[in-house]
Amino acid sequence: MPSSIGWDVGGANIKACLVKLENDGFHIRSIKEYFPIWRKGKENLSLKIREIHDRIAGKLDIDVIGLTMTAELSDIYFTKREGIEHIINCMESIYGNEKIKVVSNDLNIFSADEARKKPNKVAASNWAATGWLLSRIMNTCIGVDVGSTTCSIIPIVNRICRAEGMNDLEKLINGELIYTGVLRTNVATIISKVPVRGRYARVSSELFALTGDVHLVLNNIKEEDYTTETADGRGKTRTECLARIARIVCADVDMLSERDIINIAKYIYDKQIEQIAEGIHQVYTRIIEECVEEPPILTMGLGEKILARKAAERLGLSRIVCLSDIFGREISIATPSAAVALIALNTIKPVTSVINSIKQQLSRILGS
Repeated sequence: MPSSIGWDVGGANIKACLVKLENDGFHIRSIKEYFPIWRKGKENLSLKIREIHDRIAGKLDIDVIGLTMTAELSDIYFTKREGIEHIINCMESIYGNEKIKVVSNDLNIFSADEARKKPNKVAASNWAATGWLLSRIMNTCIGVDVGSTTCSIIPIVNRICRAEGMNDLEKLINGELIYTGVLRTNVATIISKVPVRGRYARVSSELFALTGDVHLVLNNIKEEDYTTETADGRGKTRTECLARIARIVCADVDMLSERDIINIAKYIYDKQIEQIAEGIHQVYTRIIEECVEEPPILTMGLGEKILARKAAERLGLSRIVCLSDIFGREISIATPSAAVALIALNTIKPVTSVINSIKQQLSRILGS
């Protein structure tokens, strides 16, 4: 039976998803690997892709490869064109040229050669792959994907992806991309001041603490979820995270109590939810007049419950589905790679059985 691997090659994380059609259904699994390309070096990307391929596919002969990417934005590349060329070359070194299907931001499917010629069409197009999947499992919805670094907000109306932004700049303008995530966000980009003992203290703009520190001390994530480097290069224990948060107000754990630091963390968390809610609201108000009823919110990614769901609830929205309740957390964290695997597989054999299975589960959850 046919099989595919979908790749979402990011600057900080690489995600791969294997989809294999079977006589009685389908098999799906994914891998997420932290690979900061600016630290590890672009010359090691091919080796990492090969390593992940061997782990996820073993000796299975893969029929088709789906590819989407955001790593081209990394400053290890001088231009996005250079990054896209290099990423495609790495894929070709493993799979050859013919198997590779690259998803564009307008939901076309390019060959590797076509993608090279149209870099602006395939740059940062992982949201489009997710939009393709959402448009096939829901008539109307808003997808909210919160990862380690960013939040993508993807509107679907009448089974059409209605994103107004086709690139990162346009998406930032239209509220469809929020540069805030569970792990890698400098907390100084979320707040300019925090409460300290009944007053507000302005924060340092130094890279002293990340959102991973905030979510760990608030028990939103576990230590094993904190896969990125820390701001000071030290460990990820609760004590070390508390120390980093204290440092944003130029203090330390001798000057501030644990309660003081937890209050700071709660404030940052609240403001991060507010950032995402603002983006959802901007997109929601744009499409609501075209909707017969309140569009469901489909959340996914590492922050699907602790950020995306909380942001939707803050807006008073009630029809919220976490993709992990359908696929499991492993797939939810890697939704674009799962989507691009299905897109690629659909070019050689219809994936109707997979889509119908997801739709049935969604119907049960939403009670329709």
